[in-house]
Amino acid sequence: MSNRPKELDSKVLTIQDLELEARKRLTDVVGGTTHPDCSLRDNELAYSRYKLRPRVLRDVDGVDASTTIFGTKVSFPFGFAPAAAHRLAHPDGELATSRAAAKNNIPMCLSSWSSSSIEEVIAQGGQNPYAMQISFFRDVSITKRIIERAEAAGYKALFVSVDLPVLGHRLNESRNNFAFPDHMRFPVLAESLEMGLDDTGSRVFDPSLRWDKTIPWLKQNTKLEIWLKRVCAPGDVQLAIDYKLNGVIISNHGGRQLDGVPATLDTLRACSPVAKGKIPLAIDGGIRCGADVFKAIALGAKMCFVGRIPVWGLAYNGERGVDLAIKIIKEEFLRTMMFTGCKALSDISEDHLVVLEPNGRLSRL
Repeated sequence: MSNRPKELDSKVLTIQDLELEARKRLTDVVGGTTHPDCSLRDNELAYSRYKLRPRVLRDVDGVDASTTIFGTKVSFPFGFAPAAAHRLAHPDGELATSRAAAKNNIPMCLSSWSSSSIEEVIAQGGQNPYAMQISFFRDVSITKRIIERAEAAGYKALFVSVDLPVLGHRLNESRNNFAFPDHMRFPVLAESLEMGLDDTGSRVFDPSLRWDKTIPWLKQNTKLEIWLKRVCAPGDVQLAIDYKLNGVIISNHGGRQLDGVPATLDTLRACSPVAKGKIPLAIDGGIRCGADVFKAIALGAKMCFVGRIPVWGLAYNGERGVDLAIKIIKEEFLRTMMFTGCKALSDISEDHLVVLEPNGRLSRL
């Protein structure tokens, strides 16, 4: 007889375990970054700087982590960020990712560089909320056609990548001589762009985007919610408020564009006072456990998105691996809520965190 909680998988008890198992099956280049990967490492390390402060003797019977996004109720504040070519990890690719997301009632954003089509992916999800990631190309009609397909298919929001005036120089991809397999297809782009991911670069992306040009164009060409993805500065959060956008995703692209920018969690802390009560913030980057989700919510995030974790789940065991990843993080998150005395998301606040200073002292936020 054991007093341990029931294990979901004998090999994979944590997301760290999942990553180790997945990397046995994936090349090092999947999820690659620019050199020397400072931002990627700091995204993860930042969570260790913020310590949990449990509160006791609080009624947490019937803890409820549910929330809403894109006007739809979801089971907890966690979802899948856009990531390219899930079929590199498993033949079912984004279709399996979508089924696992729908099964667990969490949101999913599809990459324009998906290896499954817009229509196929959302068809797996029933009433689950979906967003579509878009980039701006020099030929804006490409972006417009992707938006039109997403709207027609029932997507709820656009995640607009705003850190792509040019593709980042991902040195590890060059060092590993990475190329997509000949059989890999990108159906989201196929009807509009006669090239694969390895052909996109400075001659394709539009470096002339501006607040006063790009945002009005978006509003004229879609009825979907507009969220800016990969924002790193409080001033840009204020501009998103000024332009009456629906949300902002704090992200540094996992270090894949510009290395050396602050960790997303630290940026969230800086941006939250600007956004509070005016625009919802989400975060993408460095989350590896349920306690990380809790810390991000405490610092002002409404939703936490992850890109690498579903890919690791696919590599480990297809749809079941993705389902396992979600369940691990949700169980950890619920336990963290209970240990800190939080019965609902509205109970989570900065008071549940302290910061470990370089001198070893704990300080209030």
